[in-house]
Amino acid sequence: MSQTKLSPGMQQYVDMKKDYPDAFLFFRMGDFYELFYEDATRAAQILEISITSRNKNAADPIPMAGVPYHSAQQYIDTLIEQGYKVAIAEQMEDPKQAKGVVKREVVQVVTPGTSLDGPSRDGQNNFLVALYSKGQGFGLAHLDLATGEFGVTQLDRWDLVLSEIRNLQAKEVVLAGQVSEEQEALLSQQLQLLVSWVDKPLDASPLLPSTLSELAFLAAASLLAYIYQTQMRDLDHLKPVEVYQIADSLRMDFATKQSLDLTEHARTGKKQGSLLGVLDQTRTAMGLRLLRRWIQQPLLDQAQIEQRQEQVTILLEAFFERQDLVESLKGVYDIERLVSRVSFGKTLPKDLLQLSATLGQVPQIRQLLLSLEQAALEPLVQGLDPLEELYALIDAAIDPQAPNQLMDGGLIKTGFDPVLDQYRKALREGTSWLADLESRERQATGINNLKIDYNRKDGYYFHVTQSQLSHVPDHFYRKATLKNSERFGSQELAQIEGQLLEARDQSSQLEYDLFMRIREEVAKYMPRLQSLAGALASVDVLQSLAFVAESQLWVKPTFNQTGQIRVLEGRHPVVEAVLGRQSYVPNSLVMAPEDRIQLITGPNMSGKSTYMRQIAIMVILAQLGSYVPAKEVDLPIFDAIFTRIGAADDLVSGQSTFMVEMMEANQAVQHASPQSLILFDELGRGTATYDGMALAQALIEYIHDKVGAKTFFATHYHELTDLENHLSGLANVHVATLEEGGTVTFLHKIEPGPADQSYGIHVAKIAGLPRELLARAQVILESLENQDVGPQTGQLDLFQVPEAPPVQAHPLLEQIKTVNLSQMTPLEALLFLDQAQKDLQRD
Repeated sequence: MSQTKLSPGMQQYVDMKKDYPDAFLFFRMGDFYELFYEDATRAAQILEISITSRNKNAADPIPMAGVPYHSAQQYIDTLIEQGYKVAIAEQMEDPKQAKGVVKREVVQVVTPGTSLDGPSRDGQNNFLVALYSKGQGFGLAHLDLATGEFGVTQLDRWDLVLSEIRNLQAKEVVLAGQVSEEQEALLSQQLQLLVSWVDKPLDASPLLPSTLSELAFLAAASLLAYIYQTQMRDLDHLKPVEVYQIADSLRMDFATKQSLDLTEHARTGKKQGSLLGVLDQTRTAMGLRLLRRWIQQPLLDQAQIEQRQEQVTILLEAFFERQDLVESLKGVYDIERLVSRVSFGKTLPKDLLQLSATLGQVPQIRQLLLSLEQAALEPLVQGLDPLEELYALIDAAIDPQAPNQLMDGGLIKTGFDPVLDQYRKALREGTSWLADLESRERQATGINNLKIDYNRKDGYYFHVTQSQLSHVPDHFYRKATLKNSERFGSQELAQIEGQLLEARDQSSQLEYDLFMRIREEVAKYMPRLQSLAGALASVDVLQSLAFVAESQLWVKPTFNQTGQIRVLEGRHPVVEAVLGRQSYVPNSLVMAPEDRIQLITGPNMSGKSTYMRQIAIMVILAQLGSYVPAKEVDLPIFDAIFTRIGAADDLVSGQSTFMVEMMEANQAVQHASPQSLILFDELGRGTATYDGMALAQALIEYIHDKVGAKTFFATHYHELTDLENHLSGLANVHVATLEEGGTVTFLHKIEPGPADQSYGIHVAKIAGLPRELLARAQVILESLENQDVGPQTGQLDLFQVPEAPPVQAHPLLEQIKTVNLSQMTPLEALLFLDQAQKDLQRD
């Protein structure tokens, strides 16, 4: 910054900026928020606003940019969406009454994780995450400032921390304790999160349960410290902290949820093309947020699952009541976010009107559920608190046409406050007094075009044109002279003006005070409003699940304790939504309790991955309490789903495809249980053929013998199909094909037994590769299948390989040719390789 002597106002800015070096400082000056120095230069570029300079004629002018205060929110939103912080400095006194420089203070720091007023997130939460480490393990807390949701857990592994942060879709993370520089760099550079530090956790003992572990407590206390530092106000709307464990619901890491397209399409990032997109028939933002949470956190307790199923069934069968319910829900607003606006002192008349409209729908929703006379709905009915007294207050007080400018009047209904009514009566009568005075003076003076006008500078005045000045009476006194007219006052006009202005000012101030008192009254109901929001969201999600079950012809699944999987004509709901029910080929699946692994073979594009995803989606739907797309479904309760589906480098962690495959395979074999579900698609293809095959076989054997999880393993290693003869719990299945006249049709049907070939060349043909290239590939394939693995020759040779001099075969080659790798354990294979290396070294 400049070394030139600064004005008091600029010195105030510079001093304030020192406390917020990582934020854009919006410095209130009159009707604008001004930015200076580097803030101005950067903001002008990001916000596409003009940049000027302060003290332009000085040797070292100060860059300056500004935005109008009344439209500042859109500019703040833009900066927040791009990952920046904004510190808002307000004028704390009236500039007209200030002695010296106007007192200013930063009243709030808006950050990506604390934004309340940003663009709609399609019903998503905006979680701020805090992470506390103390050498071993991590405390992780998350909070949505807009809805008040507050959760905390303890994790013992860094990979679980990363997965949970990505599951929460956080944009900002607060660090405290002994988080390492490498971990901070990964969060900021690879996950692209805004990272902030807290030096000292808040003394939060009165706010947090004493049962929290040390790490969980310190994470929650660090999060609260950051919230109070940035928001600078009481946050009475925060809900009691929810202590949770990852294992409390069906465990799925971020990679699994992403590969299954649960809440957004993995490639587009949009709701369309995801399971959420299929299930979402919600009518409220609260319902959409809850539906997303149910999908991400399916239940483990069978009684809870079956309670939700029963509630869905009741609404599914009550067609007409459900239609009325949907209509009522259309009038329900996002009262979770409205409550936060009350807590932040940002409530506007439209917020209270939306709250009133919502409360007005609650009795009808409650009565609709009561009319069904079902005990399973009683918890929902009990949660639908109509808050009659609050509804009556808002309905009686707030004018439906109230403006959003709180000092302009028009906020409060006539009849709510007697004093306000008197002021309004005075204003109405004052208007008639003015009209009567204007008529009498016009008649007395003979000035036919005499009229009474008003402006802020001169107040009320008689307007007299130049040609009529000779008729001005003696009791008029001059107030202003214009080019073609003059303005006059009179004692009677001044008296009426005094009464009118007093009534107008007092009326506006009284309305503002009444509105503030109503807002304070609403704040007393925050806990009840949050409970009501939860009940309304649940009703909304349940009706959405009922609608989808009915319209898509889904069935209610049952559950067993034996470990059997029985799915008759199951369908993948997202793929079916794209293809249409008539075009989709359903598949059945039956696995006895003792069955552990299905080895799936078949050509690419035939539907292996869809079949596996379909199984996982069926489990998720069943355990969140939904109906499922099939004719009949009977499942065990799973505790976790592990997947490796799709071949793509993980750019976030900087790992190659094969490394990611091995890491995700390790997660499964290390942490799966016999009650888990594992999906592996083409695992091992990222390395040399024999390496990949050996790893794939070893993994299958380990899962079969040591883990016992229900596993679906799709592969092109046809040699692995021989494992069916050696592993009692493994069965081969394949995707059926129809070959006629050299043309192959993929039937997308899963049948018992292994596939007879891969049909890779047929897939390449579908992809449109040149006919000559395909013909050459067929020649090479036939040669390789005949064990002739040398380079092929012919008219269409792709490679010119010089003829190698004849060499005498090494005896070790014969051993390798004859050994049966599929019969060897990984350890035996390693010992064989070690001995072969020693033999070669001796030679």
